[in-house]
Amino acid sequence: MADDNTSRFQADQTALIVKVPDAEPAVRAWRERFDPSAQAGVPAHVTVLFPFLDKSRTDARVCSALAAMLGSQRAFDLRFESCGRFPGVLYLAPEPDTQLRRLTEVIADRWPEAPPYGGQFAEIVPHLTVADGQDHAVLDEIEADLRGRLPLTSRISSVDLMEHDGTSWHERASFALLE
Repeated sequence: MADDNTSRFQADQTALIVKVPDAEPAVRAWRERFDPSAQAGVPAHVTVLFPFLDKSRTDARVCSALAAMLGSQRAFDLRFESCGRFPGVLYLAPEPDTQLRRLTEVIADRWPEAPPYGGQFAEIVPHLTVADGQDHAVLDEIEADLRGRLPLTSRISSVDLMEHDGTSWHERASFALLE
């Protein structure tokens, strides 16, 4: 991993996320050490769509379309009972993940030029990243700590549009889900 962990993000990139503030007490310290997105200012979250449209394309029309689309989707509860892994990555697994997948599908269908994760993966696996780019021993240590902090539940009532300024991520807009 590069010394500058934020180098994987580019200025004017945008992302759509659901914040999971109820996870912060369990994951904050680990994320601040081992998750480049946390180091770049992103709170505990599950990604809905990254990368989304370039900042120059996220104008009032796009935001209005997002508000209408997301405003018709129901708010929901997520439960985090276990961890999962990708190579070098430890994450909390949201259950159920059906509504998260649905949000991703609805937005990606509307903007096919912004496929999830740039089209890198055949299957989208919703997850809350805790550590990225670490070896098994570090991930084992973090997972052992997290097991004692789970389960946790969080109400998801909005989707946030985040943008990267070249150094850090900032919330640009928040779109309420239907309660």
